[in-house]
Amino acid sequence: MGIETTDLWKLVLERAELTPESKMLVDEQERRLTFLEYKIASQQMAAGLYELGVKEGDVVTWELPTWIETVVLSAALSRLGAIQNPIIAIYREREVGFCVKQANASFLITPKEYRGFNFEEMGSNIAASTDQLTSLAVEPNDFPSADPAILPTYLEGKENALRWLCYTSGTTSDPKGAKHTDASVAAIGKSMGERLDVQFGDRPALVFPFPHIGGLTWLFTALQTGATLICDAAFDPVKTTELLSREDCTHPGAGTPFHMAYLNAQRANPSKKLFPNVKNFPGGGAPKPVTLHTEVKAELGGSGIVSGWGLTEAPILSMGADTDPDDKLATSEGRAMPGVDLITVKADGSLAKSGEEGELRAKAPQLMLGYLDASLDKEAFDENGYFRTGDLGIIDEDGYVVISGRLKDVIIRHGENISAKEVEDLLFGHPQIVDVAVIGLPDTVTGERACAVVSTTEDHSPITLSELRTYLENAGLRKNAIPEQLMIIDSIPRNPSGKVTKNVLQEQFKTVPFER
Repeated sequence: MGIETTDLWKLVLERAELTPESKMLVDEQERRLTFLEYKIASQQMAAGLYELGVKEGDVVTWELPTWIETVVLSAALSRLGAIQNPIIAIYREREVGFCVKQANASFLITPKEYRGFNFEEMGSNIAASTDQLTSLAVEPNDFPSADPAILPTYLEGKENALRWLCYTSGTTSDPKGAKHTDASVAAIGKSMGERLDVQFGDRPALVFPFPHIGGLTWLFTALQTGATLICDAAFDPVKTTELLSREDCTHPGAGTPFHMAYLNAQRANPSKKLFPNVKNFPGGGAPKPVTLHTEVKAELGGSGIVSGWGLTEAPILSMGADTDPDDKLATSEGRAMPGVDLITVKADGSLAKSGEEGELRAKAPQLMLGYLDASLDKEAFDENGYFRTGDLGIIDEDGYVVISGRLKDVIIRHGENISAKEVEDLLFGHPQIVDVAVIGLPDTVTGERACAVVSTTEDHSPITLSELRTYLENAGLRKNAIPEQLMIIDSIPRNPSGKVTKNVLQEQFKTVPFER
């Protein structure tokens, strides 16, 4: 029951025609929407927005939780031919204001209040300082709605036109707006569904923020396959796991922190399977400990973790398949997606051979059109038109991609490079360490020093730097790469997609006294 259409609104229409009574969405409040109901709700919301002045080609910024209405909004704006600028609801006035102004948005849609923050006031402040911007604050049952009879004719043939402005997180500078089309997002939706064996009637989890490029991808996958998305507005290790178990989730995602939460819940009640019909555990966005796949498969079931790798600019360039060998699922991010031309380039500019490390570069159907700020494109693409991902990795002789670090996640100590990921991978294997991030801190003697930031199990005495160093030495890590500093914290900060926010840790510990 797959659909090949790449235009989002046409996908909505075709799926509603093909399987109208099948469930498309269910949320933590047990609200449910069929594919036909989704189409009707989208048309009514589109009419309401049209009455407010949203028209073809307008840029609409929306910063909303993973509500059912948010998923409806994306289809409603597609019906109107608007350019959508989705933003995860953790960002505040500085970042949102920057995106709105750079994108020249006509509308900003936010919650009135969410998780203790007054988004309505923020939207009003941004609108007051931005020409021709309308700020609209909504509640889940308070979105615009009107009779679809007022809607203008839908303009087809725009699947390759700009339809999405997806900003990168901007951890150290202003966010960068990646320009996407319906066709580019549909390409990953289709390929991801095939790798994860998503079929009609399956029930994947949508438990990370829907405005993330991964959330948009799942929307396309659901429409392409007829799967039911289980939505949760805010991930909670206990409540979300209970929701997914109750709703018979087949694909509980979506990264290391999520998988560890499911494992903890299963271990607390080993006699009852949390996910009796699970197929696999989609992953990505953050490194996984090498033992995690084996633990998930043995204790939770299915084919274990099937993870992928990509960026906002070029989502899911590689991904595993649930038919891959366990050793590949445990240690790699799968093989290049269909149509993806993936190469590795060494520091001297030459092509790396199989098994050699280099920067991963790509040409792909899911690659962005370019940045909204076109001046950034020159650095982003090499002389042969390959997108420079900034990620270091190897492609083995079987085509599997192993991420070894980031060009900018290298600690330079006494002029020698230390891969933070190399050290993190080893520390994940320590029995007392639950989570870890290795960061570079300014050092007057060495230029930078390596600092291991860890959270540990509660049933052991705190790990010491001496013990950590001995553990890494015994693991075979070269001495110059062993961290010189250890900080123990309750939990490692991560963004909603599971990536460690290392800039937060660097800011937190850069002035901590250090003695050799």
